[in-house]
Amino acid sequence: MRMILVMMLVWAGVAQAQDTDLELVLLADASGSIDQREIQFQRQGYAEAITDPEVLTAIANTAYGHIAVTYVEWAANQAVVADWTLIDGPESAAGFAAELMGKPRQAYGRNAIGAALDEALRLMDSNEFDGWRRVIDFSGDSVNSYSGPPIAEARERVLAAGVTINALPILRPGDPGRAHGGLEALYSERIIGGPGAFVVTAESRESFAEAVKRKLILEISGSMPGGAFARR
Repeated sequence: MRMILVMMLVWAGVAQAQDTDLELVLLADASGSIDQREIQFQRQGYAEAITDPEVLTAIANTAYGHIAVTYVEWAANQAVVADWTLIDGPESAAGFAAELMGKPRQAYGRNAIGAALDEALRLMDSNEFDGWRRVIDFSGDSVNSYSGPPIAEARERVLAAGVTINALPILRPGDPGRAHGGLEALYSERIIGGPGAFVVTAESRESFAEAVKRKLILEISGSMPGGAFARR
């Protein structure tokens, strides 16, 4: 009888997991270099991207026809802004976007990138979804990290769990560029990793929304960007 109960609990746990094509953590910078206007600007960029017809078409063309997404802001702490949502069409995408735009800022302080990566992995491991692929979409304007675990250690834990890390560096004016150790090169060396990992860059605050849209389409479709930093 005890064995039957154990098996029933196991089966119940399996039944609760919902298969989807992609588990995607949108890990957005909310550190001290990002003011309130930029917080809203970033959220608006992701809200517009997730509801964009081209992004929704990419989702519809996945094997399952849907993906699971959460939006988390990171600084010295991490805060879930929009909880895990199964995006399967315009209505669910609009609901996610509305939740994203309706929350106050909850992450403050200096960078703790390793802690942010660890939290993204924890959120994937503890949700109700079972994604065929798991991706962390990391964005920020610096590679400095002042507290929490080292970036390299957290990154290795994430990669060991089979999760891919992609990055969206937000360039500051005067960034030295790829060839001279600019933020793109640093993110390529220290942040991204896993199968098909890549960097797509927001050249300025003004180009952020378009970069987000491009990056989401690539992540959802499992494609590689042409002419961008990539790492396998």
